Amino acid sequence: MARNLTVFECTACGYQSPKWLGRCPECGAWSTLEQSSPDKPRSAPGTAARPIPFPEIPKTGVSRTSTGIPELDRVLGGGLVPGAAILLGGEPGIGKSTILLQAASLLASGDHSVLYVTGEESATQLRLRGDRLSVKEKSLLVLEETEVDRITAAAKDNSPALLIIDSIQAVSCSDVASVPGSVAQVRESATRLVRLAKSTNLPVILVGHVTKEGGLAGPRALEHVVDTVVQFEGDRHHAHRILRTLKNRFGPSDEIGVFRMTSQGLLEVPNPSEVFLAERPENVPGSAVHAAIEGTRPILVEIQALVGEPMQGNPRRTALGIDSQRLALILAVLQRRAGLTLSDRDVFVNVAGGLSLTEPASDLAVAAAVASSFHRKPIPQDWALIGELGLAGELRSVSRLDARIKEAERLGFNQTLTPNRAKHLTDALDALFR
Repeated sequence: MARNLTVFECTACGYQSPKWLGRCPECGAWSTLEQSSPDKPRSAPGTAARPIPFPEIPKTGVSRTSTGIPELDRVLGGGLVPGAAILLGGEPGIGKSTILLQAASLLASGDHSVLYVTGEESATQLRLRGDRLSVKEKSLLVLEETEVDRITAAAKDNSPALLIIDSIQAVSCSDVASVPGSVAQVRESATRLVRLAKSTNLPVILVGHVTKEGGLAGPRALEHVVDTVVQFEGDRHHAHRILRTLKNRFGPSDEIGVFRMTSQGLLEVPNPSEVFLAERPENVPGSAVHAAIEGTRPILVEIQALVGEPMQGNPRRTALGIDSQRLALILAVLQRRAGLTLSDRDVFVNVAGGLSLTEPASDLAVAAAVASSFHRKPIPQDWALIGELGLAGELRSVSRLDARIKEAERLGFNQTLTPNRAKHLTDALDALFR
């Protein structure tokens, strides 16, 4: 009996099935099983490798190459590491190709050459973007190619300082029996390009598409193969873009870089706090300022809340920039511990500027913004709020409090409400609205 050489693999969790299923039985995701090829049989074992005692491992320092864009260097942990494989994701039109072309131009303007592989656009289309960005460097080499082996050969022949693949979903391996962009092609193409990076000490940047759910398209194993995962956040219809590190083997994770999209490309925003607070209204209920920590630096952001009038039916809870489950917890504590009747009111919370907050240190600012809108009383304009909220209504300490306070003082916030000043939510609200 002939063996079935077709399997279907879930792009979300990697589960494999001999037949197509509408829903993955492992992770429960719908319409994520795509046709793939089974793993090739392993070759017979050869000579056993000799393990090295830990003290005998040679010490080598990490030598980084600057991209010429400090905000991008910050997100990468200080610059490009030789042999590093970097995955850059983001929605279409958000600026992935733009920032890479800018970085390639700056690298090529020095003593480095860059090989830019365009698999989705033609070289002519790339030239149109390059003319807008004033790209003129001859050592920036452009290759129209989608076959991985030919890309690898071109990289070895030209020995560039950086290889950019735009995008990983567009390239393929001729000996893999599936269409470009499929699970098998993306995984095998990425594996071969990462192998090229490690064997030649050549930094490789792979551009990846983002699904409608916001995750990087392709198998989740792709994120584990590369060294660094960086993703663009923000609305492409707005000027500001946020570049966030999701994983980094050579530096801190959760680092962010802030950019502004202009007709000349992406421009750096060296002081994000000033940008996020630039349009903050004065003396308006429902506005609170929080000193967040993103990666290694503190950033001040405005948290806005709007509480509706009492109504019949199920109230809506909408959260933009914070976790919706965290908002539900904060609203429950406000109602039970602070006496705010919110069960019959719509509540909307938004982090202005498009930044997404994941740390619980923003709880106090969210609670204060909701209470401010509920009572229709503005929070004092020069107050910044920092603190995690417990289920009993207590305020808990947060990390790097001194750095947060220092950033708030630098921007003119004379008062900071922290767990050191108020031990309970009711104490904090009394201090704000007395």
